[in-house]
Amino acid sequence: MAESRFPLTELDELPDDLRERVGEIASKSGFVPNIFRALGHRPAELRAFLDYHDALMERTEGLSKAERELVVVATSAANFCTYCIVAHGALLRIRSKDPQLADQVAANPWQAGLDPRGRAIADLALALARTPEHFGDADIAAARSAGLTDDEIWDVGSIAALFAASNRLAHLTALQPNPEFYLMGRIPRSPEAAPGTSAAH
Repeated sequence: MAESRFPLTELDELPDDLRERVGEIASKSGFVPNIFRALGHRPAELRAFLDYHDALMERTEGLSKAERELVVVATSAANFCTYCIVAHGALLRIRSKDPQLADQVAANPWQAGLDPRGRAIADLALALARTPEHFGDADIAAARSAGLTDDEIWDVGSIAALFAASNRLAHLTALQPNPEFYLMGRIPRSPEAAPGTSAAH
């Protein structure tokens, strides 16, 4: 199966700033995630994507990194995005330290066994992903009653929105996950590979 229905850009073909930025991620993960190769032929869009991704996913306030990946996997499952489910499922396994959670959320995010806070996070993301036209005060109130702060609610919404866009790009390109993603978080990592890197994007 082809990795994408559009041409992919290799690391050495990227502009200098992006080659350095993506190269740093590749050196930690051991491979260049295909999403970077897919967006590489439009450098301005790749820069914007990386900047917005990092602003949301690398924040240290509010949601934990595992909770942020939960939003991505739940949103991507609702949108049937194979690339993002596989790539961010790998990061959810690593960051949650739970080898089963990512698969459960990917298979059925509405019924996955989550604690009350995780359930509130997933439900908020799913409401935005699947029925945004019905999203309203009741969804916000449910999240607040579960203990989410307004800042955390904003994060859930922003992450769900960014990855809804990412999901659509993956559908447009028929982008396939790198084979390495399937084993991440399932088998012990080699000492030189830093755990929990932002490899998936």
